[in-house]
Amino acid sequence: MRKAIVATLVLLGLLVAIAAGIVLSGNTLTVLAMIAGPPRDWDERRLAPAPDYATAASWAAWPGREGFADYKPQGLAAAGNRLDVDVFFIHPTGYMVGKDWNSPMDPNSRTEENTSWSMANQASAFNAAARVYAPRYRQASLFRYISASEDVARKTMDLAYSDVLRAFEHYLASENNGRPFILASHSQGSQHAFRLLQERIDATLLVSQLVAAYVPGTDITNAKVAGFKSIKVCDRPDDTGCLVHWATMGEGGTLPPGITDLVCVNPLSWRRDGARVGPEAHRGGVPASGSFSARMFGDDAAQGMQFPPLGSPVAALTWAECRDGYLFVKDLSGSAFAGIILPGRNYHGLDIPLFHMDIRQNIGERLTAWLAGHETPKAKAPQE
Repeated sequence: MRKAIVATLVLLGLLVAIAAGIVLSGNTLTVLAMIAGPPRDWDERRLAPAPDYATAASWAAWPGREGFADYKPQGLAAAGNRLDVDVFFIHPTGYMVGKDWNSPMDPNSRTEENTSWSMANQASAFNAAARVYAPRYRQASLFRYISASEDVARKTMDLAYSDVLRAFEHYLASENNGRPFILASHSQGSQHAFRLLQERIDATLLVSQLVAAYVPGTDITNAKVAGFKSIKVCDRPDDTGCLVHWATMGEGGTLPPGITDLVCVNPLSWRRDGARVGPEAHRGGVPASGSFSARMFGDDAAQGMQFPPLGSPVAALTWAECRDGYLFVKDLSGSAFAGIILPGRNYHGLDIPLFHMDIRQNIGERLTAWLAGHETPKAKAPQE
């Protein structure tokens, strides 16, 4: 699965290198691995201790504890104590350095600041459901996608997934109480989310509790979803028990090599492989709060990154069209979203922020449809 998102994640590091005036010649990936990659094979003895999901420190977002995942766009009315549904959110790769293959879980690090970026700019799009659970986990380093052998790549992802699975099991046992839930994620997080769908949710009673899985920004193909027994791809805005995936490109962009036949659900219509939908249907993107640190060189020390409140949504900004498995949108160069556009007009970092308000609105549609056919268990107060 190494090729899954290498074409998008590697561009993060290359962009930083270009900005710094670094010229890489020959085999770029080999050069990067030699300069900044982990100096050793995967070693279980070097792993950080497994997170204890019974403790608050192991969660980047937890209901009742104020945090970045609670951010709402400026001008949006507070939702109040809506406890209809839970969200289990799995953040993307934020461990960009090559000190080791899996994150050491240092709370005072750029990695942790990147997790905060994800909470503020991605998990926040799902907080209309009020209860957001987002585990910290021993995520795979970016270099897992660049220079890892097949064996090391598998071990790094298996370790990261084992944390996500334990967090999900803790959530189910201690918090869910039979309630409906949304699975949400991005990039590496979506790889783990898809594995949860395959191994823990599909063909179980949990499917009846699944409102929807929003898992954009990875390599979910039509061939992969064909293997599900009871989970389908969403093809209407009010479908439930289904998944949505898209990978965003700017018009005129260069498609990443080796990744084809992707599932594409258009977040302006919520139709699978939907035709172009005009900007009048775009409910709004929200420009990013703070910055994501993509630097692949040097240490992982925290930079003191600040995450101010989210600004106002920008509506009717773009059209969207599923084409060749990718979600193409208007070229946004020079817009308020240009800061996280990758070379080749790859809009990987915009998969969620560009459709923030569309996601918010759609959660309500799917939840209404789910509630119409199910009884909702009495809400249980989150444990502190």
